[in-house]
Amino acid sequence: MSTPSILPVVDQPGSTAAARWKVTIFNDDHILRDDVFDALIRATGCDAQEADIEIWEAEKYGKAPVHFANRAECESAAWIISRVGVKTEVSMEWDD
Repeated sequence: MSTPSILPVVDQPGSTAAARWKVTIFNDDHILRDDVFDALIRATGCDAQEADIEIWEAEKYGKAPVHFANRAECESAAWIISRVGVKTEVSMEWDD
């Protein structure tokens, strides 16, 4: 009796089905830091230290990637974060 083999799933060029996505936040000096902090923890499940680092990065560089997952999860996280007024962007992790 032969053993069935499992072939790996290979993405077709241009396919985004299995790609990893990211959520990027943009700095906004008019939004309370505590609101952004709470939204990041709620949306991404990160701990307080990671949320603080991500906010610092957005303040320092104008933007910061804050979450990596599939597209649906990233869109959900971005929606939660944007509810406090933070501009967010959901994009593929790698642009190539």
